[in-house]
Amino acid sequence: MEYKVLLFYKFVVVEDPESVMFWQKQLCENLGLKGRIIIAKHGINGTLGGSMVGCKAYVKKMNRHSKFKKISYKWSEGTGDDFPKLSVKVRNELVTLDPEREFDVFNKSKGLSPTAWHRYLEKNPDVTILDARNVYESEIGAFKSGSKNLIVPKINAFKEIKDHLKKVPKDKPVLTYCTGDVRCEYLSAYMKDQGFAEVYHLEGGIVKYGQKYGEDGFWDGKCFTFDNRMKLDFGTGEKKQDLAECGSCGRKTSEQTNCSFVKCNMLQVVCASCQKNGFRCFSCGKTGMGRKLEGKTFKTSE
Repeated sequence: MEYKVLLFYKFVVVEDPESVMFWQKQLCENLGLKGRIIIAKHGINGTLGGSMVGCKAYVKKMNRHSKFKKISYKWSEGTGDDFPKLSVKVRNELVTLDPEREFDVFNKSKGLSPTAWHRYLEKNPDVTILDARNVYESEIGAFKSGSKNLIVPKINAFKEIKDHLKKVPKDKPVLTYCTGDVRCEYLSAYMKDQGFAEVYHLEGGIVKYGQKYGEDGFWDGKCFTFDNRMKLDFGTGEKKQDLAECGSCGRKTSEQTNCSFVKCNMLQVVCASCQKNGFRCFSCGKTGMGRKLEGKTFKTSE
């Protein structure tokens, strides 16, 4: 059986998020899909995994809904065991940035297709690029070849990026990106509200760019994913490389695992060899093989 993972979102006014939540839960259960879906008053954000048949049926149902038709889905290869369960929740924001501040989330900046993004970087090697992801994502992959002015904030939650915007020039063009585009599109609307004059976001995110350009683009390393696969690799030759270093032995690697001790649960870069032999967590100091090898579910939050 062929399995797929769907990554999608749409900013749209949702009058009754609770009703949509129950509908989504029933729909996914009927189709045998697992993953995470967030519903808010301004849209839907989801990652689902399951059979090709189930994923196609889901997209077909969504396209029949007046609110959720014409969503651009990011398809990638799955394993059939990419998510431990189905989680459908209602929240105030699709991605938590600034719950206390009111701003027009629909007033997004201009999106650049992967082709337009690539051409922009070719013509403007000094442009400011802002990585809108968490540090455990950016440490294994980033647009390092894209610009001399790449800003990669060391944040552990999306909402922490607000403090780093002070370092970004408001009077110059800024390109921002994330995994599938929901965070950077949302951030672009927030940045416009904060007075940034010219902001662009990468349509389809790293996933679409990597699928189009592979190792021939400006992307370096792996793309972190919020599922049991943990990463996507777009390279096949010389650029099939590891950017991060194992926190235990220092070898280049893109392997990550959570601390064995649930109360710590720190996600960290640890090569396969050190996971097998046991490593000391750089956060709590305790030694273990990591939750990945101990058969426990990978866990973090976007």
